[in-house]
Amino acid sequence: MIRMDIYDELGVRKIINGNATLTQLGGSTMPSHVVAAMAEASRHFVDIDELQDKVGQKIAKLTNNEAGYVSCGAAAGMVLSIAACMTGLDPDKRARLPSTRGMKNEVIVHRHGRPGFDFAVTQTGARLVEIGTQKGTSRRQMEQAISAKTAAILYFYNEATMQGQVPLKDGIRIGKGHGVPVIVDAAAQLPPVENLWRFTRMGADLALFSGGKGLCGPQSSGLILGRKDLIEACAFNACPRHFIGRPMKVGKEEIVGVLAALEWYLGLDHAKLMDTYEDQVRYLVEEFSGLDGVSARRSFPSEAGQPMPRAEITFDEGKVGVTRDAILTRLWEGTPAISLAPAGERGVFVNPQTLIPGEERIVSARIRDIIGSKGETP
Repeated sequence: MIRMDIYDELGVRKIINGNATLTQLGGSTMPSHVVAAMAEASRHFVDIDELQDKVGQKIAKLTNNEAGYVSCGAAAGMVLSIAACMTGLDPDKRARLPSTRGMKNEVIVHRHGRPGFDFAVTQTGARLVEIGTQKGTSRRQMEQAISAKTAAILYFYNEATMQGQVPLKDGIRIGKGHGVPVIVDAAAQLPPVENLWRFTRMGADLALFSGGKGLCGPQSSGLILGRKDLIEACAFNACPRHFIGRPMKVGKEEIVGVLAALEWYLGLDHAKLMDTYEDQVRYLVEEFSGLDGVSARRSFPSEAGQPMPRAEITFDEGKVGVTRDAILTRLWEGTPAISLAPAGERGVFVNPQTLIPGEERIVSARIRDIIGSKGETP
């Protein structure tokens, strides 16, 4: 008798993810090596501070950084990083958060390319100081925003939006000139693997990454990399201490799991992996390029500005007889469920990063079936 897996037992649909490493879809799937490491970590009691310290040292060495720390996600890493910049190792300041009385409490962010993730900043009690417009920001505007209350300059890094921001190298120079730390939220910026040390080598004080996206580690994990004193201040504010970071608990399993994922990721043949993505995209483009009312092309870079290809498939509703939104809905409601991202008003993106090789063929067959039946319910 074949035993159903846990999702079958619960009646939860399993999804073919051709969308992205979205938190809503569970981030990424983990390699067996990572799962095994987490299972091993679960079997013993350890001192969490000692584990964080030893794992942090190893992460720092692997990523060519001064120090490293495991958070329970990139957003939690942002909370701890901002708290670190405000409190340092001062126990009185730490105990007051989210009240920021008597401490630097302003964080500079660009209006252009600003995402919703900066709520994590205001959780600490810090105040966001927005600079520039949607059209762009000048170096002078950044300089003028810095005051005696500035705790940090925060960049949300995405190659697609950086053109409208003060170049990171200039922001780092400005920050250093005023003694203000620069933090780079690079949660989804893997690949390329070099980003693990690129931003801090440029002079950024801290760089934040998700453990559950490109690293394929546990979803509830993240990395904080950079300056040793600020990393120490992150830990100072973090669980198991009873302060601002207490609810953002990262377990021994996630700490070990993200280390295992990092080792796995650094050992990948990244060129070969990119070739696999290109093969999947090429297959999809070829599958749809000859169909009446459908066009397909290779799109680059990804939605997060990563140097990865996607297939963009566009539909002429008048010829295929079904809207793009109806196609997405039928993919989502079908068996297996398929999640794709919308592209413009008439297209979809198929992202190979989250597809198991071979699943691109299932995606192709399902779309062809939908447009072949002109959207009628089978």
